[in-house]
Amino acid sequence: MTGPAASPGGPSAYAAAGVDIEAGDRAVELMKGWVAKTRRPEVMSGLGGFAGLFDAAPLARMAHPVLATSTDGVGTKVAVAQAMGVHDTIGFDLVGMVVDDLVVCGAEPLFMTDYVACGRVVPERIAAIVKGIAEACAEAGCALLGGETAEHPGLLAPDDYDVAGAATGVVERDRILGPDRVRPGDVVLAMESSGLHSNGYSLVRHVLREAGWGYDRHVDELGRTVGEELLVPTRIYSRDCLALIDAVEVHAMSHVTGGGLANNLARVVPDSCTVTIERSTWSPAPVFGMVRDLGGVSEPDLEATLNQGVGMVAVLPEAGVAEAVEVLGRRGLRAWVCGSVDAASGPDQARVRLVGAHS
Repeated sequence: MTGPAASPGGPSAYAAAGVDIEAGDRAVELMKGWVAKTRRPEVMSGLGGFAGLFDAAPLARMAHPVLATSTDGVGTKVAVAQAMGVHDTIGFDLVGMVVDDLVVCGAEPLFMTDYVACGRVVPERIAAIVKGIAEACAEAGCALLGGETAEHPGLLAPDDYDVAGAATGVVERDRILGPDRVRPGDVVLAMESSGLHSNGYSLVRHVLREAGWGYDRHVDELGRTVGEELLVPTRIYSRDCLALIDAVEVHAMSHVTGGGLANNLARVVPDSCTVTIERSTWSPAPVFGMVRDLGGVSEPDLEATLNQGVGMVAVLPEAGVAEAVEVLGRRGLRAWVCGSVDAASGPDQARVRLVGAHS
């Protein structure tokens, strides 16, 4: 954030227009400590430069390194954070949406950059947002290499903000996961979500609005208020998935985000195969039933919008399942076999179908 210096005896023209350079500088000072916690040995630059520098020389030790990149935002979950006045968890949602799109191809996240746009820079609020991003990057094992805070008076209301980010990872070429590896006889391993994660919030907020429910409403089935449930951070799977890839043979992975389980899993299923998912293998957390019942949302609409309790899936040979479940369990992540892969009977057969009812 740059601009003209303040005039002697008064604020600068830029400040008069609504952009507070000094507040931006204070925000940078407040966030420096959190960003430092994400530092990897390859990071060559500090906060405040024009570009982040990352030493790529260690990649030369790889046989054939391939870079992977992903970018995303959080969506309307930020409206819940703003309404609740809780700003230090939304970063987990941002990082999770980005780095877990990288790991599905087998890539290790290396570094991330963020972008925070706001109507007015409140240093403590910006620092809280970046604190969450930094803590999530540390959990994912990637460096927060840089970012930008932009103040947009007139475009955004003073207390409004949005966040976005991009990350880069690396994977050996011969270890890239994807549909070309999937075979009939493989099984689908589900990994539990922490809740709604960061998708479907336009639907959820609409349902709550129509029902007249506020975020401060306590729901016994949830064991907390609606707002507290909606702000549960997205689970970050990157290190869990990398540990799984190192332990057993994995053919493909799918990050369950917007579009739900079936639509995202279909992205890694080849035309020659079809996947059957058994709903009876798990029970979605109460928040999913709350949205369904409160809004009268049909099961197909719910499954096409929300993750229904599954945040990540792996497709792997059946022989590796027991070890895979054990590896993830030791890391505190519940996993279970939820489906199987068969040969497709024809070009019109659905790539993924869900059968049965939840237990």
